[in-house]
Amino acid sequence: MVEEAVLSFLQKNDEIPDTEKFAEERGLNHDDIVNVLKSLHGDGLVDAPGLFEKQRKRWVLTDEGKEYAKSGSPEIQLFLAIPPEGIAKEDLQKKLEPSLFKIGLQQAIKNKWVEMGKSQLSKKVQNVEDRVKDLLVKIQNGETVGSEDIDALKRRKLITQQAWKGYSVKKGPKYAPSRKKAATDLTRENILRGDWKELEFKEYNFKAKGPPIEGGHLHPLLKVRRQVQMIFLQMGFEEMPTNNYVESSFWNFDALFQPQQHPARDSHDTFFLKEPSTTKALPEDYVERVKHVHEDGGYGSRGYRYDWSRDEANKNVLRTHTTAVSSRMLYQLAQKPFAPRRYYSIDRVFRNEAVDRTHLAEFHQIEGVMCDRGLSLGDLIGVLHDFFSRLGMTKLRFKPAYNPYTEPSMEIFSYHEGFKKWVEVGNSGMFRPEMLQPMGLPEDVRVIAWGLSLERPTMILYGINNIRDLFGHKTEIIEKERSIGPGPSLEKKDAGPRGFKVKTPLASNFSSDCIERNLIVSGNRAPRYINMMNNMASLFSRLTVRELVATTPAYSSATDVTKDGLSLVFRRWATKKTAGSSKNGRDSNPKYLGVKKFGGEVSLKLVVL
Repeated sequence: MVEEAVLSFLQKNDEIPDTEKFAEERGLNHDDIVNVLKSLHGDGLVDAPGLFEKQRKRWVLTDEGKEYAKSGSPEIQLFLAIPPEGIAKEDLQKKLEPSLFKIGLQQAIKNKWVEMGKSQLSKKVQNVEDRVKDLLVKIQNGETVGSEDIDALKRRKLITQQAWKGYSVKKGPKYAPSRKKAATDLTRENILRGDWKELEFKEYNFKAKGPPIEGGHLHPLLKVRRQVQMIFLQMGFEEMPTNNYVESSFWNFDALFQPQQHPARDSHDTFFLKEPSTTKALPEDYVERVKHVHEDGGYGSRGYRYDWSRDEANKNVLRTHTTAVSSRMLYQLAQKPFAPRRYYSIDRVFRNEAVDRTHLAEFHQIEGVMCDRGLSLGDLIGVLHDFFSRLGMTKLRFKPAYNPYTEPSMEIFSYHEGFKKWVEVGNSGMFRPEMLQPMGLPEDVRVIAWGLSLERPTMILYGINNIRDLFGHKTEIIEKERSIGPGPSLEKKDAGPRGFKVKTPLASNFSSDCIERNLIVSGNRAPRYINMMNNMASLFSRLTVRELVATTPAYSSATDVTKDGLSLVFRRWATKKTAGSSKNGRDSNPKYLGVKKFGGEVSLKLVVL
């Protein structure tokens, strides 16, 4: 019915000026007309400019504008009301409405049509043109008007912009009074009947885009893990080998100066292996020193004053923390001439705990260790602020705590927007001399360390309230909503440290089109976004992205272009307050843009060629 109405009208007329009026006059639904027009346009029967635009706007007259288009502008009405000999202002006010007189007098004087003496008004010119009325009539008739005239009418509130759903429809190159439906498939029945010779088949559209290929998504934990790895590498850390899920109780507990009767070593908290249940590969001289410090103390300690059991130390367990890996690395470090080191590890650990929304029996632990002479608790706090701010967690609190192998010790809390409360995200401290010196490290060497789970920062960064949502069937839903993968079309999200999501997949070969998005960040948020961009670049698995660094001068630009066409551009400038200061206006740290040091801004741009 709708298609017939459109085609029959065009058979008798050259054009449908406005489909909205066309639908209203015939009692049709305008949306149905639009759908039919799109179908007819695809077959070339009609032509409707702007049909596939998402939203169109046009200028329409306000009520005041409609009145002036009909009766003339206030200035022309006032001009025509003045006789050749002039007229007193009071008499002219009586002829016109107050608002019309006020507006008309202002505009007439502005146009230099009239002049006002002490007691009366008189004309300065004999003939004038009502340009305002002419412009309003043009807009009313749908004609084009210049931008300057539009601005002038808009300032006088004579026109307003309105969303326009109507279209102007004309005959297309293949117009016909009725449409013959083209066949889309050649069927077996067509061949048997022989009518395929008479059928008109629809042309193939080789430019049509197929549905995007669902290539899967990276797990949120893998993304955050990669981000944490990049942070550690940028901070100068090297990764520790973590390929031993099974550890002896000696390396997992005893080497850390943790007493054998500690509750954490109970079967209610630790998974013990049934086969092989014990280990024999332990350094005997080191075992004796650890036994001595447990039983009798040393290095300023009284020890625990109990009979240390070698059998207990030989028991195999699923490691309860990656600090067991740290103890092995520190022991190896002590066997050589000392040199400062920074180690990190990210891997699975196992606890015999009840599973709830914040705890799992198997999870990932992140650990950072720094070894150097003269380190203090202040160094630890500074490193923690730097580390967590790069993760996007700037709200931190520290609470004194007790650990058998660190003193002093601190629990680390971050504010969780989902829970609306402070959540513990890690533990930290300085390793005790009772742990370090039996290994053979020099007395003036201090080791600061911190550990946290990978799951809790992921929950905070993704706004997940239940840690169990990171595993199982719900993970796919989370990933589709928050995925970040390689793709040329990016758009900013309202929240989250990554800030982007993919709209279309990346083609196998880069096109010639250049799609770019700019993002302005300031203050100490800049390192967080730089990490995000580094993480994004790493997802282009076939590209080799070099480490991105910033040039030192203010008002500078740093660019890294890979051989495959991925370009990451960093631009920064100093604020007026710091531009003149060589100390604050420059950044001497080549590892990342230290914007938080001088409060400038950074522009990040991702360009895919």
